[in-house]
Amino acid sequence: MIKDNIIEANDVAMRFNMNKENVNSLKEYFVKLVKGQLMFEEFWALKNVSIEVKRGDVLGIVGLNGAGKSTLLKVIAGVLKPTLGKVTIKGSIAPLIELGAGFDFELTARENIFLNGAILGYSRKFMAEKFEEIVEFSELRDFLDVPLKNYSSGMVARIGFAIATLMDPDILIVDEILSVGDFQFQEKCERRIKKLFDEGTTVIIVSHSIQQIEKLCSKVLWLEHGRVKMFGSTKEVCDLYKQC
Repeated sequence: MIKDNIIEANDVAMRFNMNKENVNSLKEYFVKLVKGQLMFEEFWALKNVSIEVKRGDVLGIVGLNGAGKSTLLKVIAGVLKPTLGKVTIKGSIAPLIELGAGFDFELTARENIFLNGAILGYSRKFMAEKFEEIVEFSELRDFLDVPLKNYSSGMVARIGFAIATLMDPDILIVDEILSVGDFQFQEKCERRIKKLFDEGTTVIIVSHSIQQIEKLCSKVLWLEHGRVKMFGSTKEVCDLYKQC
């Protein structure tokens, strides 16, 4: 059976304007902005990126720091609108792009579960029904009434991952979340990802761990300086990437 495309990126480019001057205060910034004295330098984080992702694929994205990996994820998730080109998505997205996004670190984990659920569009009733499942997966029952500001990055990742994978989204986006926390929890997340994959969820993973990419992914995209260096089977791309 031929699988249809769930994600299509056509000639996507993303430009940022970088401030070239040192500004010592917000007041100085606005004064220079009003007077037209601020100088900016164009930076293209992505250039002419075109890819097709089939429904049910597990896509890994590799590349050095600054290659454009996280920027591409944000464009796919709809967080950023591309400067040029177009991204077409067919389905719902559960993004785990930035650690702690959607959380209030002054609130407890218990309160944040309901807050994050509301941000993702879930009702309070639904979150109450799924609360035990989230707590069980995160393994943080003893810390539910502790403010998130006292949590480690690994503990925050546990709750974020448990909520994001609560339902079976059409597309799950994971950016380096699997690199935090202990080894056992990383394996638990990998098992959850494989389960989602078996149930038809399309998964996109950014990871600095090439072993993790090789273990989980069916295809790999290699970005270099914002451009597609290579896009193909996991073995083919990873074998060449490891030689660099």
